[in-house]
Formats: sequence, structure tokens, C-alpha cells
Amino acid sequence: MEIRPMHPTDDRFAISRIYEEGWKYAYKGIIPQAYLDSIPTGQWASKLDQEGVGSLVAVADGKLIGTTSYCKSRWADFGEAGEIVSIYFLPQYMGRGYGRKLLYAAVGELEKLGFEDIFLWVLEENGRARRFYGRCGFVPTEYDMWHEIGGKALREIQYRYSAGTSPILSDKGV
Repeated sequence: MEIRPMHPTDDRFAISRIYEEGWKYAYKGIIPQAYLDSIPTGQWASKLDQEGVGSLVAVADGKLIGTTSYCKSRWADFGEAGEIVSIYFLPQYMGRGYGRKLLYAAVGELEKLGFEDIFLWVLEENGRARRFYGRCGFVPTEYDMWHEIGGKALREIQYRYSAGTSPILSDKGV
């Protein structure tokens, strides 16, 4: 598997498909199924080239299989921190250790930009993702926010990583 920056020539619909399938798999039983079923093809295609947001892709055998986006915090309260906006894989590539490598690559990109404090948001009900981030050196904070998705109120919890406080750098393997 190769991790690299998203290229201008990468198929935005193929990358959007990673988000679409990732959402439908990761949020099954969390977000109402009717909402997940209504996600249209190409939902994220037009949102992939936002100014100030970096994106990496994971490629295996010439196929786009995962993606992550990162940037300077989008939230005024956390303005001096870097933010991992998203990380998704096609479901058949989950559980192979690729997520850890992609997450570490995004952390590395944010550190290159000078961020020592990095955070992300994760749905409270998404136990699999919360365990994953915890194993990768991120810790939950007291910060949260609520969203309504598909008619259901969902709480997101902030997870944070601080450079030099966890094993994330010593065990990157990338």
C-alpha cells in the first residue's frame, strides 16, 4: 500500500466512493439506515479540493482504497491546533493496519506544518473508531458537540494528540 498526496488527476468520484462506502459501513446502526441509504453517488466529490485542506490517499494495486483530510483547526476555540477532518477506507480494506499508517501520515503532515497539538472528532457511539484512535495515541477530551443526522441527535467527542506525549512517532512504520 502506498500513501501519497491526492493528485489533481485523481478521480474525485472514486475518492467520494471511499467516503460513501466508509460511512455506510462505519455508521451502520449509529446513523439511521434511511439516511445512509440516501447518500448519493458523488456526495463528497465537489468537496475534496477545499482551500487550506490537505488530503492524502491510500492506494493498493493501483486502486484508491482510503483517504484522509487535515487542516488548521476549523474551530475558533482550537485555532492553534491541527485537525484531522476525516479518515475513511473502503470496508474491505479495514482491519489490515492501513488506517494506522494513514492516520500517522496525516499527523506527520500536520507536524510538518508546525502543529504540536492535533485533534479530531469521533461519534460517541462509534466504539470501533474510538478504540482505534486510543490505540494510536489520541485521548478523549472534555469537548463535545451535537449534530442531528437523519433525524437522530448524535454526540461527537474530541480526541487529541500532543507531539511528544505518546508513542505515535516511535511506531509509525511508514
